[in-house]
Amino acid sequence: MTDVFGTSHKDVHEQVVFCADEQSGLRAIIAIHNTQLGPALGGTRFYPYESEAAALADVLNLAKGMAYKNALAGLDHGGGKAVIIGDPATQKSEPLLRAYGRFIQSLGGRYITACDVGTYSPDMDIVARESRFVTGRTIEHGGAGDSSILTSFGVFQGMRASAERVYGTPSLHGRRVGVEGVGKVGHRLVDLLREDGAEVVVCDVSQEAIDRVRQRHPDVEVVADAAAMAVSDIDVFAPCALGGALTDAVVETLRAKIVCGAANNQLAHPGVEKQLADRGILYAPDYVVNSGGVIQVADEIEGFNMDRARSRAARIYDTTLKIFGIAAEEGVPPAAAADRLAERRMSEVGRIRGIWLGA
Repeated sequence: MTDVFGTSHKDVHEQVVFCADEQSGLRAIIAIHNTQLGPALGGTRFYPYESEAAALADVLNLAKGMAYKNALAGLDHGGGKAVIIGDPATQKSEPLLRAYGRFIQSLGGRYITACDVGTYSPDMDIVARESRFVTGRTIEHGGAGDSSILTSFGVFQGMRASAERVYGTPSLHGRRVGVEGVGKVGHRLVDLLREDGAEVVVCDVSQEAIDRVRQRHPDVEVVADAAAMAVSDIDVFAPCALGGALTDAVVETLRAKIVCGAANNQLAHPGVEKQLADRGILYAPDYVVNSGGVIQVADEIEGFNMDRARSRAARIYDTTLKIFGIAAEEGVPPAAAADRLAERRMSEVGRIRGIWLGA
């Protein structure tokens, strides 16, 4: 059973809300990890979880990840996430999304939502008809549009920093990159890699997604799955599907020297990080490199400007290099170095936020 209150201060969540509306069929969970830096910000995932326990475990992990991601992205936001339990292909509807929006509104701004797996900008437009605390909206409604644009850009910047660390040059030209998952983010990452002169190998459970990539890039190689990709001759492995891609079995056979992708919670369990380090594989922490999307939607709050948001997302390159430097200096894996840097900002800025300014 998932422990909502956590086993350490790092795992404690400020607030977890279960939402249900019988008439629309809505079943959702909203998790706020912390609001030390400001209102919690994170997307809404619409997914057919096998149980409420599985949905709860996922939303708690994702909310914690958002707290660290927002901290390292330099945003004035805490971490939050929401999951809607169900199949978006058959259960998503206007009444359901509007009912969900009213639950968001009831939190009074403690949680600001956006898109995630199974939700899109037009969905956020519907949610916003019932709540002011929504980002990731369409351009027509004053939003930033598809956040996968800067998510993929940020991952590419993290990959450039990884290449700089391993190969001495911030270029993927001539490198062979395996992209697992070519959906919203993955297919855009393929575009950036091909523009930079990289060779690309892809896999996806959706043949439609594969076909879309092959239409744009006929020379892209396709393999059956992540296991097949791990044993292929690649320099970089980019998990861009759901979490848990880096299992013991995948890491044991992985031939890449770099892991840098868009998926959240890529490590199947904490010990995988050490496995990667022991095999000499550089791991770019997922919540660092995939923060371009949250940078994009956060920019909406002050009136979206793509040039400003893209400039902020470009700093992911510098942040990733900084984390690699701390990791080498302190003799810890990059993920541990990233955690320390994020926790330091949450603690230091969070302390200042504790200074009462009056009503």
